[in-house]
Amino acid sequence: MALAEIALDRVSKHWGGTRAVDDISFEVPPNRFVVLLGPSGCGKSTTLRLIAGLEEVTSGRILIHNTDVTSLPPSSRRLSMVFQSYALFPHLSVAENIVFGLKVRRVDPRARRERLDRVATLVGLSDLLERKPAQLSGGQRQRVALARAIIAEHPICLMDEPLSNLDARLRHDMRIEIHSLQRRLGMTVVYVTHDQVEAMSMADHIILMRDGRIEQEGEPEDLYSRPVSTFAAGFIGTPPMNLLELVDGPAGAAIAGGDGRAVLHGGGTGLKLGVRPEDIRLSETAGVPAYLVNAEYLGADTIVTARIAQQSLLVRVPGRVHVAAEQPVCLGWRSRDAHVFETGSGRRVEGREAVTTEI
Repeated sequence: MALAEIALDRVSKHWGGTRAVDDISFEVPPNRFVVLLGPSGCGKSTTLRLIAGLEEVTSGRILIHNTDVTSLPPSSRRLSMVFQSYALFPHLSVAENIVFGLKVRRVDPRARRERLDRVATLVGLSDLLERKPAQLSGGQRQRVALARAIIAEHPICLMDEPLSNLDARLRHDMRIEIHSLQRRLGMTVVYVTHDQVEAMSMADHIILMRDGRIEQEGEPEDLYSRPVSTFAAGFIGTPPMNLLELVDGPAGAAIAGGDGRAVLHGGGTGLKLGVRPEDIRLSETAGVPAYLVNAEYLGADTIVTARIAQQSLLVRVPGRVHVAAEQPVCLGWRSRDAHVFETGSGRRVEGREAVTTEI
């Protein structure tokens, strides 16, 4: 088994009584794209800064290339970093910004020029090297920040929400560019974002954080298909998974406020049923009775809001759907698409057999 490029061993960071990072451990294998994902304040950026050496660890160890770097300064950790702000020098040209770190380290001028030419071609900046940052678009400035990280030729690159200042189209384009560069150069990337679309589309491995701890980690498909908690189920997926309160029905667990039809074998008190919007089908005759209240047309599909008593849920339907006020409908899904969670703890419940409601 290959050694981990980065390893965190029970790492914590506290500020007074605040536990920004609370006893987390994980490994990042070489040449992998690992995403730290979670809402604001969950500890993901602090974790990245601890790896970089920009914050001191309260307890635990950080290893890079199998060497304990917990007490080493950032300059001794052999990594580069791309920040949310581009952090470019406004008075320097694009070329000067890119090679600034090499000049500080007194790399030979000829070697600097060769590396600059190679990296500028790689990120599409060859025609912009003489411009100043003020003359560049947001996407071009982000390319300069990427080029500055790449030219250092460190095997590890840390990225802290690098695309959050860009518009939606540019974010999409830059996601493709960053992922392609990582593959081509064989870099190990640890990437921080609150955007689950970025995480799902770019990551080899996702570490989902909540309140300073790791909620779940695995490949994107793992987090999507088998969320370990209602938090993970609600954070991964667009729109997020529907979560419906269950009660004990005459033939098994039923949706609270519904017609009593069993959706799960056994009791339902204290449980929630999770079904993703894209796994639900609409029917006029068979399934769980509900009524439609709204439809958001998005072009390729429509997000329909349905209601069972006081509980709302979303359904993703291909194409365009027109909804009349309180239009009756039946909802169906396959048993394998149903997820079960404890209401109190929010944790996933294994071994409960769901009932197919699909037409």
